[in-house]
Amino acid sequence: MTTIDFVFGASSRYSYLAVSQLPKLAAEFGVRFRWRPVTTIALVRQARGGGSTPFDGAPPAKQYDFAWRRLDAEAWAALYGIPFREPHGRVKYDAAQLNLGCVAADVMGRIEAFVPALQREIFVTDRAGEIGRADIVDVARGIGLDPVAFETLLDDAGTKAAAQAIQDEAVARGAFGVPTFLVDGKVIWGNDRIPLLRHHLATRA
Repeated sequence: MTTIDFVFGASSRYSYLAVSQLPKLAAEFGVRFRWRPVTTIALVRQARGGGSTPFDGAPPAKQYDFAWRRLDAEAWAALYGIPFREPHGRVKYDAAQLNLGCVAADVMGRIEAFVPALQREIFVTDRAGEIGRADIVDVARGIGLDPVAFETLLDDAGTKAAAQAIQDEAVARGAFGVPTFLVDGKVIWGNDRIPLLRHHLATRA
């Protein structure tokens, strides 16, 4: 069975959209996904060799403007038939902490359940304010993980090291943003390029 590395950011609206399509892709093409969580801006910065990113300061182009990104994400969500509520200006979170939660859930063997549950808190519910550590632990508890073991992993230096190793590997293999699909030596970046992933899977030898 072919394994596709799925590089994503938990708080990325385009990663949220892409996550909704993974079960269909897996069923149609008989592939499996290895979930590779990263902190989006940190990955972009590392891939650029440090310095600023397009997310720092004023948007360098319309595509980075939050108003446009909201409209674009809403259109994709409508196409996919899934709910979407723009989080910008409504919820706050520490993206690195969310990412550690994803890595901890992966260590505990439940990342495929944890990520959609976490993303529902960001992109689906009507909650406002901060999504903090206690909320992340509640998400883990809600999918059946031992909250004490999960919280211990959040504080474990090994979890932080694992998160950095995932990011290092993704950048080394050519990822420069999220979501990215790494398959057969190819780098397919973006929710909007899922049709290209489908074409590759349908036509490869």
